[in-house]
Amino acid sequence: MKDRCMSISRIYAVFLRQVFLIRSNPTRLVSMFLWIIMDVILWGFITKYLGSLGRDTLSFVNIMLGAIILWGFTTRIEHGVMTTFLEDTWSRNLINYFASPLQIDEYICGLVVTSIAMGICGLLLMLLIAGLCFGYNIFAIGFYLLPFLLVLFIFGIAIGIFVSALIFRLGPAAEWIGWPIPMVLSVFSGVFYPVSNLPKFLRVVSRVLPASYVFESMRAILMNRLFPGRLVIYLCIGLALSCAYLLVTYFFFVRVYRYNLKHGTIARFNIE
Repeated sequence: MKDRCMSISRIYAVFLRQVFLIRSNPTRLVSMFLWIIMDVILWGFITKYLGSLGRDTLSFVNIMLGAIILWGFTTRIEHGVMTTFLEDTWSRNLINYFASPLQIDEYICGLVVTSIAMGICGLLLMLLIAGLCFGYNIFAIGFYLLPFLLVLFIFGIAIGIFVSALIFRLGPAAEWIGWPIPMVLSVFSGVFYPVSNLPKFLRVVSRVLPASYVFESMRAILMNRLFPGRLVIYLCIGLALSCAYLLVTYFFFVRVYRYNLKHGTIARFNIE
């Protein structure tokens, strides 16, 4: 009877493979962190300039830089899961994983662990640049920073698993679906502007996106429009939605895996 207990060593092996890939080719770090570095620097100077045209410079810069850093963290988490999966498809190593004792839930956990490492590194790098270049301190958000990061982390993992499942189902050529998804979602999540700016028919979309509750709450805190009861409700809704999406995308990935296994389509990842 097959052992269904998850093995930490096998999960670590999935993560360790990515470490070896980076050690063998450090230029991978450029693709992992260049865009988030440029986002912080570019938008930091833009918001600093635009803020200087008004009266409340500090509030404007804090809101925009906070949004860029938090959404950059979400994007890094999503891309961490997706690129780890893509590395296995690009190297035609995916089928080797599933020819081993590795279980599908262990593989997904390995993707998540890799994403956590990338996300934390990316967040620390963005905070360092924002602090050195613009004197920005994200801890001005206060205690709410932790639940903000938790909601965005779970949501980013869910997006990454969903995109990976799509690629797994449609084939390696479908990777182009995954890259623009964070930018598309930022439109509906109110990352850089209030959700109230959206047309009414688009606000319906924002209500089902966990990130929208985080960024609406962040703006309320930084603009000194505190509604503690309302903020707690927003964060609870965002957390519940994120967890629901994570469960749905996990079962979706497993279902796609079983479909590929049953129909033999998993073999295409060794020939495309």
